[in-house]
Amino acid sequence: MTVTTSTTSIEGEDIEKKVKRKSSGNLETIFRKELADQLSSSRFFILFFLIMVTGAVSFYAAMQSLPADEMGDSGFTLVRLFTTSANSLPPFTWFLSLLGPLVGLAMGFDAINGEQNRGTMSRLLSQPVYRDDVINGKFLARLVVLAIMTAALGGFVGGMGILMTGVAPSGEEILRLLLYLALSVVYMAFWLALSMLFSLLFRQAATSALGGIALWLFFSIFVPLLAGMVADAVFPANDSSQTASEFYNVVLRQNISRLSPSTLYSEASLTLLSPEVRTLGPVLVEQAYGAISGFLPLGQSLLLVWPHLTGLVAATLIIFAAAYTLFLRQEIRA
Repeated sequence: MTVTTSTTSIEGEDIEKKVKRKSSGNLETIFRKELADQLSSSRFFILFFLIMVTGAVSFYAAMQSLPADEMGDSGFTLVRLFTTSANSLPPFTWFLSLLGPLVGLAMGFDAINGEQNRGTMSRLLSQPVYRDDVINGKFLARLVVLAIMTAALGGFVGGMGILMTGVAPSGEEILRLLLYLALSVVYMAFWLALSMLFSLLFRQAATSALGGIALWLFFSIFVPLLAGMVADAVFPANDSSQTASEFYNVVLRQNISRLSPSTLYSEASLTLLSPEVRTLGPVLVEQAYGAISGFLPLGQSLLLVWPHLTGLVAATLIIFAAAYTLFLRQEIRA
């Protein structure tokens, strides 16, 4: 009896290991297939061309506006290329904050409903493939494509900046730039997860795309407007002598605006690429009196933006978890 029980236990463990290996192989297969499809699609080339043109324009604007006496020093010349704007052209960070959501939405608005409309999803799930492997593979493949685009864009601007200025970047500059690019990938991953959720909620790809764009406009335009309206209603600041009322007005306005991922990304980008930024909130005259000007270390800058990073990552995981659960429970027919 002991030998039989032991043999049965060993066979059960072998079957479990085979199932795990099979599931892992399905995930890798779907990931490779989705990655190859995305990299070879006309959508990828259009989006990549768009962001590269954006990078070239922002680099030109930065080189035209950056003072000549600042190109020869080592005072964070590389990161200034990403935050410097010309008279009529915004900086690199503004372009990426504008195009990042559009790229993320464009990558995933038809991830699920596109295959359902073509009838390939039912044939895929009729194979010995787990549903979680399908949605995980699709999301990871598109996330890698976003990371490739972001790394290529940041490398282009940074490399051209080093060649044109002739200033070697310091280690802290490189770390700040890498953290900014990682933050940009997380920001676009939020919109990617949101677009995949809409591709599950809506049958038509055009409807899911319009839903994502509408939500992006709401977060980017209407949330700051609503924040100002609510702050003015709660703490009216009409008289310049009402310092306390004005202070709380600005604080409430900023806190409501931070419900938008666009605001979180903009503030975090500014802090990471601008070492002179010491605070993200309003500062009283008493607090600013006697302060010594200088650059903030990278560790202190990370402490300022840590809530922003946590919020973006948490929002991305929550939205993807909702899409994941909905996909596992959705009925898919041929």
